[in-house]
Amino acid sequence: MAGLPDDAAEYRHGKCELGITLLKPGLSGREAVMLVTGVEFRYFSSHMCFVESSPPGTGAVMAETSKTKKTKTGAPAGEKQSLVEQAYERIKEKVITLHFLPGQYLNEAAICAQLDLGRTPVHQALQRLHLEGLVEVLPRKGIIVQPDSLAEILKILDSRLTVEPELARSAARRVAAGEIDEDELSRLKAIATATDANVEPPDIAAFTSNDRWFHREIAALSGNPMMGDFSRMLHERSTRFWYLNLWQTIDVAATNRQHAYIADAVVAGKEEEAGAYMLAHIRALRDRLEKLQRSTPTPGRFPAE
Repeated sequence: MAGLPDDAAEYRHGKCELGITLLKPGLSGREAVMLVTGVEFRYFSSHMCFVESSPPGTGAVMAETSKTKKTKTGAPAGEKQSLVEQAYERIKEKVITLHFLPGQYLNEAAICAQLDLGRTPVHQALQRLHLEGLVEVLPRKGIIVQPDSLAEILKILDSRLTVEPELARSAARRVAAGEIDEDELSRLKAIATATDANVEPPDIAAFTSNDRWFHREIAALSGNPMMGDFSRMLHERSTRFWYLNLWQTIDVAATNRQHAYIADAVVAGKEEEAGAYMLAHIRALRDRLEKLQRSTPTPGRFPAE
């Protein structure tokens, strides 16, 4: 562990209990690697904390940075970080919502013009998205939006099955210990059914936005920001598949019901129930994807009649 920051060491210790391998030799600075059920994720060990002062689903992120530290230019480091975060969130949303399509080549200068941001924050944001597996930075060639296969998404969901039930259990455990106030619990219950089930056809943007918001809230209540940040990254990788393949299978009422079961168990401080409901929630999505995989014809062959 020599040369690694304290929070990376803590993260490795906490995650080994879940069988997740962290940290590879040869990585520099605060970079770490997670290998979960065969899927590799690169991660900056200085975690991010979500703040819900922004509208639901916007994914506002606040980095834990020093407010007094100065950059080489003399500007406060926090100001520069906010531009990087802004670029990161806006590019990420364009990738998740298919404004930037899987396999599409991205031009850094064009993104700068589109976002009205300088090259440095955009470049750093793209590097971070590369580490999280949403884009691929190809030396001397450019940047390509990473295409995720159905098999890859299933592996990501397997990872979520490992991580997110533990977050739900931790949140319920903290409720039972009296560590979470009533306002936070009321907000969780409201978020659980925030998507209007009566809208036809379902609003995919509202659905995915509120789904991400709910899972972020569970992660925040767990009191484990490291695991929560990893969960966010997994969830965002899988969210894109709603836009790609699952949009026609959205069942808002079923999702609201599953979210409500999870929220009720957390609010009641029943950790095993909370974990079981979260497991069932993610497993239902995985089962749906497996069914889609079985119904997809093999390239070059006609489906069976």
